[in-house]
Amino acid sequence: MNRAISLSVFLPVFSAALLAQYKSEPAGPPPADLAPAVASALDANGTKISKADGTSVMEVWFRKTAPSGPKNSGDPIALPTIPVGAFLGVIKLETKGEDRRGQSLAAGTYTLRYVLMPSNGDHLGAAPQRDFGALVPAAEDKDPSTTPDLDATVKMSTKASGTAHPAVLGMSSGSGSTSFTKEGDHDWTLNTKIGDLPISIILLGRVES
Repeated sequence: MNRAISLSVFLPVFSAALLAQYKSEPAGPPPADLAPAVASALDANGTKISKADGTSVMEVWFRKTAPSGPKNSGDPIALPTIPVGAFLGVIKLETKGEDRRGQSLAAGTYTLRYVLMPSNGDHLGAAPQRDFGALVPAAEDKDPSTTPDLDATVKMSTKASGTAHPAVLGMSSGSGSTSFTKEGDHDWTLNTKIGDLPISIILLGRVES
């Protein structure tokens, strides 16, 4: 499972974030302000992530059916049947966050689209596989049927990060069961399914040095 790029809940004292405990439970319906096509593509059964004291951190909804297309070639790819740029779901952040680069992510609603890290040598050592979900402000992403290419998807995601780099979450193949568990010292991973496709995604954590 990739631990190289993930979303960190922002707290005034970073060490407090690392010591925090989290739990998952069923989420309510997707946000009412989503584009109609996006809302209708989502499974109504989402996941809510909260701190142990009950403070809500985020809610996540994945699409009803897994996107599929020609198999992506190359190594290492954990989810080869998902097309680059495919819509995966929606994440609502209840609090400010940061990604792996320390890029600030405002509280709000984001779509999630699939990207593959280029195998051009620029990102060697960043992750054991190339699969990621790119966050895009939901107001900028209203058609889940589109599959923009990598450059276009990265450009969409820079509107979330506010920098030249996309805001991304590490993804991999899942266990087939539904769970939200801590991995290692810092990462919290959601195992779930998009349609019939098992996936895992790091929702909370930080880069391990």
